[in-house]
Amino acid sequence: MPDLERRLAALEARLADAEAVQAIAALKARYAELVDARYSRGAVVEPARLGSVADAIAALFAEDAEWDGGRALGVARGRGEIAARMREPTLLFSKHYFLQPQIELAGDRARGRFDLLAPCTTKDGRPHWMAGVEDDEYRRIDGVWLHQRMKLTVVFLAPHETGWQKVLV
Repeated sequence: MPDLERRLAALEARLADAEAVQAIAALKARYAELVDARYSRGAVVEPARLGSVADAIAALFAEDAEWDGGRALGVARGRGEIAARMREPTLLFSKHYFLQPQIELAGDRARGRFDLLAPCTTKDGRPHWMAGVEDDEYRRIDGVWLHQRMKLTVVFLAPHETGWQKVLV
């Protein structure tokens, strides 16, 4: 029986890890959905809706979390600052696609790296392609996975008309 108990415990641990990875991937997908919900029909949504979405985005982060958008987008620390930052969209449209997830678990903490591809429209009305990487840290708090730190590194932001070829040369 001890061998069976050991095998069962190992299977339970593997299942818990698989569920944690899925929960983190779902958290990232929800973040993308909400960040994009700040826009509708090529414009920022009305202020009441924007505020509600910004609060929902901030709720995906731990109380003391950090959102780091790099030089262009700035850093927000804590849920209040994150919500305030999300109330100030820099685009007129975006559709975030997070790809190639790499998630490493360490108990109630985890690290993740996602490639990002996002068609977007800048404030001047011009369509662009954005590609980048998000490096994240997560914490499980009261059984719920939340962002502890998110750092965006933009690889390129290229006008749709010319593509990324000239940006990468």
